[in-house]
Amino acid sequence: MKKLVLYFLLLSAPFAAHAQFDKLKDSVIEIYGVVMTSDSLKAIPAVSIVVKGRNHGTLTNDQGVFSLVVLKGDQVEFTSIGYKPYLLTIPDTFRGNQYSMIQLMTVDAQYLPYTVIKARPTREQFERDFINTKVPDDGIEIARQNNDAAKRRVLARNLPASSSEAASTYLRQSAQKYYYQGQQPPQNIFNPLAWADFIQAWKRGDFRNNN
Repeated sequence: MKKLVLYFLLLSAPFAAHAQFDKLKDSVIEIYGVVMTSDSLKAIPAVSIVVKGRNHGTLTNDQGVFSLVVLKGDQVEFTSIGYKPYLLTIPDTFRGNQYSMIQLMTVDAQYLPYTVIKARPTREQFERDFINTKVPDDGIEIARQNNDAAKRRVLARNLPASSSEAASTYLRQSAQKYYYQGQQPPQNIFNPLAWADFIQAWKRGDFRNNN
C-alpha cells in the first residue's frame, strides 16, 4: 500500500509542478506605454516607475516610453518632480500577458512667496544702504561681548549657584546666626563701609539692566 501511494505521488509531481508554472506564467504581465502631461500631451522623460513592495522598477526614456514586467495585483507608482504621483493597480482579473497604456500626469503647482527686485537708482544709494545694513552678530562677536566685564557681572547674577557656593553661603549664614545668637544683628544701612561698597557697585554699573 505504501509503495502504491509513493508511486502515485511520484507520478503526480510533474503535473503539479507544471500547473504551478502555468499559474505563475499566467500572473506575469508586461506593461508598456508612454507617460505624457495631461494638459499639453507632451512626453515626460525620466519618470520613475516603481512596483510597490518590490525592489524593481524603471524610468521612461526621452520620448516618455517605458516597459516593465509586473504581476497581477501589483501596485505601480508613477512619480516625477513637478507632477502629482499616480498609483496604478493591476487588476487580478486581467486576461493576457501584455497591458498597453497611456499614463497622464498632472502638474503639481507650488506657490512660493513672491520677491520684488528693484534696481538701485544710483551707486551712491547702493553703497549707503550696503554700509548701513545691520549684520547679525556671529559666534565670535557674541563671545567677545560676553567677555566684557559689565556683561559678565550681569550674567553672573543670573547664573545659579554651584554646590560649593551654596554650601559656603549656608555656612556663612549659619555662622552669622550663631554669632549674633541672643542679640539684635547690626543694620548695614548705618554701616559707612557698606555704603561705600554700594556706591562703587553703582558706578561700575552692576545694577544696570543690559537686557
